[in-house]
Amino acid sequence: MAETTPLWQRYRDQFPVTRNLVYLNHAAVAPLSRRAAEAMQWLAQDALDCGSEHYAQWMAAYQGLRVVAARMINAAPAEIAIVKNTSEGIATVAIGIDWKPGDVVVAFEEEFPANVYPWKRLESRGVEIRWLSIFDDLNRIDEAAKGARLLAISYVQYLSGYRVDLDKIGEICRRRGCFFFLDAIQGLGAFPINVESAHIDALAADGHKWLLGPEGCGILYVRQALQDQIEPVEFGWTNVAKYADYASRDMSLRHDAGRYECGTLNTIGCYGLRAAFELLLEIGVANVSVAVQELGDRIWEGARELGFETLGSRSASTGAGIVSIRKRGVESQLIVRRLRDARFIAAPRQGWVRIAPHFYIAPAEIDALLEELRSH
Repeated sequence: MAETTPLWQRYRDQFPVTRNLVYLNHAAVAPLSRRAAEAMQWLAQDALDCGSEHYAQWMAAYQGLRVVAARMINAAPAEIAIVKNTSEGIATVAIGIDWKPGDVVVAFEEEFPANVYPWKRLESRGVEIRWLSIFDDLNRIDEAAKGARLLAISYVQYLSGYRVDLDKIGEICRRRGCFFFLDAIQGLGAFPINVESAHIDALAADGHKWLLGPEGCGILYVRQALQDQIEPVEFGWTNVAKYADYASRDMSLRHDAGRYECGTLNTIGCYGLRAAFELLLEIGVANVSVAVQELGDRIWEGARELGFETLGSRSASTGAGIVSIRKRGVESQLIVRRLRDARFIAAPRQGWVRIAPHFYIAPAEIDALLEELRSH
């Protein structure tokens, strides 16, 4: 018998934040799911009560996180490194490649700084950066990728919410022989990613946005066949294959993406992020994406009917969970403050009000948001 209960209602109890707020700021820092919070609470209590007696169990969480992350993006666990954040993942790739003067990187002007600065710094090493707009068509991207060594783009642009076609960009990169790097933080957990069908060579994402996990713990995916082309940026005792042998001085790298991990990891964060991945895999990212897209559409259309300007364009293929709006003559920060007073949490961004609902938000709550916006 088909399930008829709406998705948001089935998992509502996982998000106690709904008792206090209508939380529409998942593109910044999301509330934890109950499972993620409880997983971290368990570890904290275990350390409080038993110290490191169960250390082997703690360490198993690392591999558990790699397994569930790999499952979500159709990769192998050996292709997943655990990092502090998206920026560390991007920097690992940007700095770890042996760049030559005259190499070309294709990058995009509207990106979040984390996906701009590491590439821009390469200019001092003689690397040419070909700057495009995130809204440029595929023909323009195809032409720019000709002769390029790497293309770096976000799955979902952090302000406009514009979602790119991964498969088509991946096909361009494959045909051009161009390394395809993806900043996945504004899409991973909300929209499907398949690194094989999209020919993605590396991606990075932190856990604290659409994955509904903790801050300070994320993943870096690097295709196995390309790992020898990216040197570790930081080097410590766990980068090496014999890291468990403290007497060894063999500095041969690990044979998997663990070579990018230079020491003790954020264990409590790994507990939380593993649980967050597990919850979304249980729900199904394909199901989550339908709900997120519908909520975004509801905000987009309703805000425009109220006379708000919406940023960019939106369609079934380019829409995501982010909608940015503004109204002539009204400061975005004022709107955000008034919304907060009414218990709606959004964010001011560059003169816009950025609204970012996740799947567990009820459509009626979006209608209530729009009614609140009517007075602005």
